[in-house]
Amino acid sequence: MESKTIASISVFAAFTVALNLSPIKIPAPYAPFLIYQIWEIPIVAAFLLYGPGVGVAISIVNTIVLLGVFPGALPTGPLYNLAAVLSMLLGVYVVQKFATKSFKRRKETMLITSSTALGIVGRVGIMTVVNWTFLPYPFPIGFGIPLEALVMLLPVIGVFNATLALYTIPLGYFIAKAVSSGAKIAVWYS
Repeated sequence: MESKTIASISVFAAFTVALNLSPIKIPAPYAPFLIYQIWEIPIVAAFLLYGPGVGVAISIVNTIVLLGVFPGALPTGPLYNLAAVLSMLLGVYVVQKFATKSFKRRKETMLITSSTALGIVGRVGIMTVVNWTFLPYPFPIGFGIPLEALVMLLPVIGVFNATLALYTIPLGYFIAKAVSSGAKIAVWYS
C-alpha cells in the first residue's frame, strides 16, 4: 500500500472517528433512539476521492475504534454501522462503476442523484435484512425484539436509513469535489 493511501486512510479515519464521538447528534424526531450524525460524510468523500478500498478501510478502522472505545447502546452496534455504511457505499460504487461514462455527457446532478438513490436502496434493503436477522437476538447481539414489534419497527428504521443516506451521499460528493478542485486530486471515478 502506498504511503499516500495510508496517509489518506489515517486522516479520514481520524476525522470520521472524531465526528462519530463528537456531540453533533440529532435524535430522529419520529424515533429518538435513532441518531442522525455526520461521521459518514467523510467516508463517502474519501470513497469518491481515493476509491472503494480507501472508503472500506476507513469504515473498518472506524468500526474497530468504536468497538474498543464507544460501542453505544449495543456492544455490537458498530458492526451494524459498518453494514449500513458498506451497503450504502455499494450503491454508490455501482453507479460510479457502471453509469459514470454515460453521465459524463449529462449534468453532475444526474450522477449524484443516481448514486444517492442506489445508495438508499442498498442501505435500506441490506439493513432491513440485517435488522430482521439480528435484532431479535438477546443482548449483546441484538435487543431481543419480538418479531411482532420488529415488523412495526423495520419501516421506521428504513426511513431513518433512507434519510441518513439522503444527506450523506450528496454532502460527500460536495466535499470530494471541493477537495479535489482545491488540491488538484483526480477522483477515482473520473
